[in-house]
Amino acid sequence: MYQLTFSLQEFLSQYWQKQPTIIKGGFANFQDPITAEELAGLTMEEEVDSRFVSNKDNVWQAEHGPFSEDKFADLGESHWSFIVQAANHWHAGAAQLVEPFKSMPQWLFDDLMISYSVKGGGVGPHIDQYDVFIIQGQGKRHWRVGAKDVGQYKEVSNHSALRQIESFEAIIDDVLEPGDILYIPPGFPHDGYAMEPSLSYSVGFRSPKEQELISNFADYVLAHDFGDTHLHKPDLATQSNFGAISSSDLASLTQMLQDNLADPIRLKDFMGCMLSQSRHQLDIVQPEPVWSAEDIAIHLESGQIIEKVAGLRALFHEDEPHLLYINGEVIKLTAAMGELAALLSGSDSLSTDAFSQPVESDAIALITDLVNKGYWFIDEE
Repeated sequence: MYQLTFSLQEFLSQYWQKQPTIIKGGFANFQDPITAEELAGLTMEEEVDSRFVSNKDNVWQAEHGPFSEDKFADLGESHWSFIVQAANHWHAGAAQLVEPFKSMPQWLFDDLMISYSVKGGGVGPHIDQYDVFIIQGQGKRHWRVGAKDVGQYKEVSNHSALRQIESFEAIIDDVLEPGDILYIPPGFPHDGYAMEPSLSYSVGFRSPKEQELISNFADYVLAHDFGDTHLHKPDLATQSNFGAISSSDLASLTQMLQDNLADPIRLKDFMGCMLSQSRHQLDIVQPEPVWSAEDIAIHLESGQIIEKVAGLRALFHEDEPHLLYINGEVIKLTAAMGELAALLSGSDSLSTDAFSQPVESDAIALITDLVNKGYWFIDEE
């Protein structure tokens, strides 16, 4: 199990979205949870989001996976990288790197990205709009981070698949070794390249943009057929100019919008549904044949566990802990199912040991439904 050598709470207070920093030895005696060969194997899978980037002789090339074994046959010894997004969804060992950060909001966590680079490999100078903890694994990587200055940095077009910027003056210029952590808040330019064959693990946190909130709320309103009414104004009067929008009409139309946004239940359900959906594909497989409630009960009573699909989000609002949002769905639990609600949202597995009382039939029924949807699974191997 991985454990931070510093207080995450103190770190958040001092650095979070304030300034970049390097934490030397952020993980003591760090051991890579995955090999370069295993990571390369993931890039060959259709479901996995992967990239290959090379910059030999300063000529940038980039392409998306999946790749075949031939891709890695004759790459040379320098200036290339391959990258896997949401590696925590596909590799159980890599997913353990997320555990030390689970005292932060689940809805804010995005994914664990892993990159393998040979000497000189990297993706070039760029700016991200999310918070990231970059953990150095095997090898060494040289990092430069610049100051945040909106509008100062010009984009360059070295390749259509890469959003890079011109070089920048560094406020951090250092080499990361195994176990070191580089934290970068949104908007700070950065550039890292491997000094030798190197693995890097990026634990990313991303909040939705205003545009996403507005767009997704519009989709939510349409999907649920809310507000399917026109403006009703039986006291309409004539006006002197055909093209004028009267102040009263503007106020009425604005009120129609505000009424949708002012409904607290609608907003809470929308936020719960939206935030519980991962940005990355999940390894959801519905079992065949389906499980019966009786089989689920026997499985739990025998002391075995039921595991949550890696990356699946189960969220609740602080003032309504029995109303869960799982992968965009609303799941209502009774007050008597409080322990189950806590386990579904805060734990990666279910077992009878976690319950203080025998698991009731309604809880078994819900667990059965979640297993048959592929959200939780039983490893029968």
